[in-house]
Formats: sequence, C-alpha cells, structure tokens
Amino acid sequence: MDQSDTLVLDTGAAMRAVRAGLAGTVGLVPTMGYLHQGHMALVRRSREENDHTIVSIFVNPTQFGPQEDFQRYPRDPERDLSLLKKEGVDFVFMPSVPEIYPAGFDTYVAPGSIAERLEGAARPGHFRGVATVVLKLFNIVQPTRAYFGQKDAQQVAVIKKMALDLALGLEITPVPTVREPDGLAMSSRNVYLNPSEHQAALCLWRSLRAARDLWAKGERRAETLRQSMRTILESEPLARIEYVSAAYGETLQELEEIQPAAQVSLAVWIGKTRLIDNIELRV
Repeated sequence: MDQSDTLVLDTGAAMRAVRAGLAGTVGLVPTMGYLHQGHMALVRRSREENDHTIVSIFVNPTQFGPQEDFQRYPRDPERDLSLLKKEGVDFVFMPSVPEIYPAGFDTYVAPGSIAERLEGAARPGHFRGVATVVLKLFNIVQPTRAYFGQKDAQQVAVIKKMALDLALGLEITPVPTVREPDGLAMSSRNVYLNPSEHQAALCLWRSLRAARDLWAKGERRAETLRQSMRTILESEPLARIEYVSAAYGETLQELEEIQPAAQVSLAVWIGKTRLIDNIELRV
C-alpha cells in the first residue's frame, strides 16, 4: 500500500462509516501513541492475519490515577502517523477526549477479580478505565481480531476475560514482548529514563531471567523465584520494588508451587519512572 493511502479518522461516526464499507477481516491495534517497535510488531501481525488493519491512538485519561503521568505522557502524533504509513496501515482512528467521553458520560466497565491484583491493586481504577475505553473502541471499530502486547500481560488477561464474559465475538491476540538489544522491554515511558536510569532499569530483565533460570533447573517453589528477583532488584540503588509476582496466568493468584506454568511479573520504580515487565514459565 502506498503511504498516502492511510486515512486518519477522528470521530466515531467517520470510523463507523468506513468500517461499514470494509469487506473481509479487520485487525485493530489499540495504542496510546508515541509508537515504538513493540507497537510495530502488533501492526505487522495484524497485517499478516487480516484484510485490513486499523490502529487507534488515544491517551485514555480514565486509566490514569490522579497522581499519575497523564499530562506528561509522551505524545508525537506526526511521528506516529509517519511510522504507521510506512507499515501500510489502512486507517488510523485518533479521537479526541470529548469524542470518547462526551459531556455526561457516566457508564463504565467494572472488570472482576483478575483486575484487582498486581496492577489493579497498585493503580486503583486503572483497569476500569482500560476496559471501558477498549470496549468502546471494539464497539466503534467492530474488529475481527484485536492485538495487544504481552508486556502488559495483566491487561491482556483482563481484556480476554471481558471479551469472553460479554460475548464480544472477537479474537484477542497477544503478541510477544519486544525488547531493546540490552533486554529492556520496549515502552513509551522509557523516554523518561536518563542514561544512568536506563542502565539501572536492566535489573528488571536480569531478575526475570534469574527466575527463569531457577525454574529451568527444576525449582518449583514460587517464593524461591520471587526472592531471587527481589535480591537482584534490591541490589540496584535506583530501583524501588512495588511488587514481584509468580502467579497463575489465568487468574493472577499467587502460587506456592509452579505446576505446570506461571506468569512471573514485576513493577519497579527507577527514579520517578514506573516500569513493568513479565515472562511466562511453561513446559
């Protein structure tokens, strides 16, 4: 597809009108913009698997807490559009906040117990905002499949559960985490890190690898894995642990024994920047 063929839409009505004319399968990649190669992996997967690909760019205020970084969250729509055009994306949906949350908006999705742990406990109301905006995007775009990065593994689990419970009739497709050459998981928030903080942030990946190595050697006690992660993180002066977890991936309940699989995850502050990461342990 020629770069000039990408069409940018900013209202739900325009998006619905375009969608009504599309034959075949449609993949949706929901993003908050400031795109990186992790997002591009989602786009490429969607283009491989669908007749049309739509990317949404919307920094969703309802998933940010009052002390979080909504106002300073990185934004560069011109760069984003350039990247998406080069990838041959068919349509980009870029609604305004009043378009998604018009005056008087007062209906929200309340996700269940899977949204109460880990990120849900650390960021009250976060998944309420995520589930609400994602459901609204699904209703506007009516995708066949939607693509999400596995770096936000709990988000993927919450959205999968919502799609199942509310009979949305679409496929939720997780895509593996894309990492920098040094192992740091790609994230729009990495731009906040100065060089010394970036170096310090590598402790997240080292701690996950340590847990994976213990598991590969036969260790099945979840607390042993969690403690190995804490030890590495605590050795980094710039790191402040929010949580480490070895949980059952379907429910995110913490495990005592890893039989047969687990999702190992963590949230760590590096200076003023909060980073998350995870890996799956599976035979």
